Amino acid sequence: MTAQTTTQPLHSDSGHVESRNDARQSEAMPLMGNEAIARGAWEAGVRVTVAYPGTPSTEIMESLGKYPGQDLQAEWATNEKVALDVAIGASFAGVRAMTSMKHVGLNVAADALMSQTYIGVNGGLVLVVCDDPGIHSSQNEQDTRIYGHLAMVPVLEPSDAQEALDFTKIAFDISERFDTPVIVRGTTRLSHTRSLVRTGERVEKTSLGFNENPQKNVMIPGHARMRHSALFRREEQVRQYLEESDLIRWEPGSQSVGVVTLSTAYTYVKELMPQANVLKLGVSYPLPGEKLREFCAAVHRVIVVEELEPVVENEMKLMGLEVEGKSLFPREGEFSPDVIRAGLEKAGLLQARKPGPELTVQAMPRPPLLCAGCPHTGAYMALRALNARVSGDIGCYTLAAVEPLKAIDTTVAMGSSIANATGMALAGSETRPIVATIGDSTFLHAGIPPLINAVYNQVNITVVLLDNHITAMTGGQDHPGTGRNLRGEAVHKVDYEDLIRSLGITWIRKIDAYNMGNLYQYLREATLYPGVAVVIVDRPCVLDPVKIKGEAFRVNAEACTGCQTCMNLGCPALSWSDELFEGHRKVKIDEASCIGCSLCAQVSTTNCILPVTAFETNA
Repeated sequence: MTAQTTTQPLHSDSGHVESRNDARQSEAMPLMGNEAIARGAWEAGVRVTVAYPGTPSTEIMESLGKYPGQDLQAEWATNEKVALDVAIGASFAGVRAMTSMKHVGLNVAADALMSQTYIGVNGGLVLVVCDDPGIHSSQNEQDTRIYGHLAMVPVLEPSDAQEALDFTKIAFDISERFDTPVIVRGTTRLSHTRSLVRTGERVEKTSLGFNENPQKNVMIPGHARMRHSALFRREEQVRQYLEESDLIRWEPGSQSVGVVTLSTAYTYVKELMPQANVLKLGVSYPLPGEKLREFCAAVHRVIVVEELEPVVENEMKLMGLEVEGKSLFPREGEFSPDVIRAGLEKAGLLQARKPGPELTVQAMPRPPLLCAGCPHTGAYMALRALNARVSGDIGCYTLAAVEPLKAIDTTVAMGSSIANATGMALAGSETRPIVATIGDSTFLHAGIPPLINAVYNQVNITVVLLDNHITAMTGGQDHPGTGRNLRGEAVHKVDYEDLIRSLGITWIRKIDAYNMGNLYQYLREATLYPGVAVVIVDRPCVLDPVKIKGEAFRVNAEACTGCQTCMNLGCPALSWSDELFEGHRKVKIDEASCIGCSLCAQVSTTNCILPVTAFETNA
């Protein structure tokens, strides 16, 4: 039996993979995994790319927006389903198209994907989905490979930035060759790890034109029944292709044990067991059954090392193969060399390390806080003062759920807040004012339909639209409410007051987020209004697209009584001082961090917080 080459794969025009040690001339540059995916799409001749920002996938579209506009159309969409539908339309028109999203974004786009897998493609169609093992910046932890199995579309699994570029190019070839959408699955570690990548030139692809075929393109039940059987034939064709493809790579070693692994877990296995007998899978669906059987027959014991769910392990067991996996490695959390080492030690494949000296130094806890001067802060202070039942949403403002603001009671998913509040109102059991808070980008993403629904069902709720003029949580991306597109060009800017009024809402107030007095007043009036009331809390993000800094404030220590009112803002520029007043610690302000929002001065009970220039004038 001969094992495959141990050299890393590269894309070729045939759709297979070439060795990295070939003689092609190309440029090497340090790229993050996300940047490499963008480069791979550009080199593959993609013409339309569209996405909604979401960590860890955001930089893919940001990178594509830097490539020449005459080569490709790159844009932000209002949500992931819209993004996929736009890409599907471009595929229908005969050009290569790609969309990118984080794992929860695929939930939003799944409806279109489940139909498009029946239709197939015209121009190549690639979905890049970045999972977040360890839940670094998400509301849940899920495994996109399960979606790939459900939709019966190939799922490619790059393990480093070079493969991120190469596999993205291959994905377009597979898509067109087998008439299928293709998922390229990333993870947080792949997305944001930077390494040296060899790049190539762009290959221009001529448009195939629209394919006049209603039975294929129009998914009515009669057509769908015929297309469903085509999925099973396609699955087998892709499986046969993979049996000979270098996307599956056998790296020979000891016959005592073999390791089946994929994605970034492969790099950790090679770090810990460099001479191991490894079958590296560059794809997790469909699996090449014959290659797996051949590998298992060549070793005495098989260990499957895969992050999150036992997708490969379960499939291999269904094939009748005896393997170990999740009995050794966890189903939750992000893998690391330490996590995999613990599993390999448990399996008896590595000798347990001797414990090192116990560390007595503990890292100082750093709870997540809103930024100094964040325009969301005042609204949540007011809502807490009103004792409102607050349904929150996804964004920076979700941090108001924790101390010291602690003003959000529920958070589910993008756009859920308004419908959740509607359900609370319809239940009729809540005695507190019911309020939904939602950011501007999230409102455009998924907040408009539930707001229409609230008006339609005549519920008594208050909606607080937190408009900070940007998609802040993912790094400051534009959206239809900013008046700028991905390339920074001026476009139509959504007028939220006109939009909301058109839905049948008459009680609308717009207020500066830093005007605490009026903010309290408007929110109190809104919660008393019999119907749907909307308060637009307006103020740009203090960090994106530019950092805003006004005159800093200072505490008059002699007047401070340690009342703690300003500390309830949770502003990171505020901290306790060493001075005491009747046993209570006084407050001080880090003037370098203060952006001059004046919120602390407005809530101070002793008027002890003033602009710095006021102290200089008095001096």
